[in-house]
Amino acid sequence: MTTRSTPQPAARVAYFSMEIALESGLPTYSGGLGVLAGDTLRSYADLGLPVCAVTLVHRKGYFLQSIGSDGSQQEHPHLWRPEERLALLAPRVKVELDGETVEVCAWEYRIVGVHGSVVSVYLLDTDLSQNSAEQRGQTDHLYGGDDSYRLGQEAILGIGGVRMLRALGLTKIDRYHLNEGHAALAITELIGEELARSPDDPDGARERVRDSCVFTTHTPVPAGHDRFPPALVRAVLGERMRWPGRVDSESELNLTQLALEGSGFVNGVAMRHGEVSRGMFPGYRIHSITNGVHAPTWASPPFRELFDRHVPRWRSDPLGLRRITAVDTAEVAAAHAGAKRLLLDEVKQRLGIDLDPHALTLGFGRRATAYKRALLVLRDRERLDHIARTVGPLQLVYGGKAHPGDADGRRIIHEIHTIAGQCGPDLRVVFLPGYDMDVCARLVAGCDVWLNTPIPPLEASGTSGMKASLNGVPSLSTIDGWWVEGYEENVTGWAIGSDRDAEKLKPDECDRLHAHALYAKLETVVAPCFYRDAERFADIRRQTIALNGSYFNTHRMALEYHFEAYRLDRAILVPG
Repeated sequence: MTTRSTPQPAARVAYFSMEIALESGLPTYSGGLGVLAGDTLRSYADLGLPVCAVTLVHRKGYFLQSIGSDGSQQEHPHLWRPEERLALLAPRVKVELDGETVEVCAWEYRIVGVHGSVVSVYLLDTDLSQNSAEQRGQTDHLYGGDDSYRLGQEAILGIGGVRMLRALGLTKIDRYHLNEGHAALAITELIGEELARSPDDPDGARERVRDSCVFTTHTPVPAGHDRFPPALVRAVLGERMRWPGRVDSESELNLTQLALEGSGFVNGVAMRHGEVSRGMFPGYRIHSITNGVHAPTWASPPFRELFDRHVPRWRSDPLGLRRITAVDTAEVAAAHAGAKRLLLDEVKQRLGIDLDPHALTLGFGRRATAYKRALLVLRDRERLDHIARTVGPLQLVYGGKAHPGDADGRRIIHEIHTIAGQCGPDLRVVFLPGYDMDVCARLVAGCDVWLNTPIPPLEASGTSGMKASLNGVPSLSTIDGWWVEGYEENVTGWAIGSDRDAEKLKPDECDRLHAHALYAKLETVVAPCFYRDAERFADIRRQTIALNGSYFNTHRMALEYHFEAYRLDRAILVPG
């Protein structure tokens, strides 16, 4: 273990996120929110933006997943030792929880960009001998525990995070970017700081904090926003919190509401999501900055080699990938064959199953939960079997975790496992356990078509399809999230139904309509093109990279945040 007394040169933006995917093997993330955060910070480092980040250490992670012989998801603690991977920083800060003082330390992880710039990530930790046994576990579990545990974690992230920045000497932060509502309590700490400086100007204090805070909301359904009853808030946080605007200690604490009240710039994560968020939270100005993915992280090895040959600067300027249209389709097809081989090797290693490299392979990988409708493509097995027999064999490769408390998600995984054991030679279904960044990278790059079937408009953005497009994998998707902006029929993929179907139909009617549309598109367009017009399919791969891969990346997204949300001097960007 190394110890550092001082951080990297002063940052001007502090990025707060409950989860950040730093590496596949570090269990500091559960899924899309954390992966997006990691990709965002990697692009900040590549672009030389003066950013640091704050998160929790999550010593016991989210969970390791295995699938039992009966198809049930089994969860295991994902233990790791930060002292073996990170540098311990000297400062300590204190946070009051449940009327007691909790001491907090920080570990540092450094993300090094393509030009050598560094983004420091500070992982807060309460596992200190000065704390009680209960307090020492406060930063152990990502999204674990009861409401009291969850609120305590959010206080450590937001309140403790601001205090840790000060203890590290980072006193010149211009912007505080709250990635989802988990970090909203940072606003109360910032208001407290301002009031300490100007006790007679509470309105000015709140306005100065608003001007410094940026809030990104990712959740298009009310149930996804953390709420806490006032009695619990007072018990955990005490009576002396400084609330902005319409938020007070006498009503339910909605962290999204707190972030909306306390932030001068608010955005959704896709154009459609911005529209949905404005409907959910009327009276607030909510912008849209569409998500992206970090191109060097998610391009598979065969495509990295292809891009290096034809677009030498793609790692620092992914927009250059639009020039891939000049590359011969045979080279693109060969790169994809290499990526597919890596996926099939992963299936063989994990499951002992040999899949056919020549069969049309659909990929589906994301959190297992009801609205994402992983079972939609399996709704009519006879129809799917007919397509596989008459047009060409089909292979479906699934991956993803269900939250331990999500009974529907666990049932979905069980049903996929059951169906997988009933399929014949023309229709193969497999489920890859242990979904993480590495499995995701193999799956998004190695399948032939990326399948995405959320109920519109419940998918805020959905970055897995962006990862697929970077590897020349077109999407077959309902029109939701980023796909509203990214799809061009028969060019970057294919649409399923209309983006307004769920507004007009009952849930089961919408499922029937979308299943029928999916099968029709698969039978009459997608599979025939794959099996009978390889040249055309390879051209679709090229167009997918050129139109979607070049745009839906975190370099473009980071610059939008830089100029629209942070409003910082462009001179701080690293040249070249």
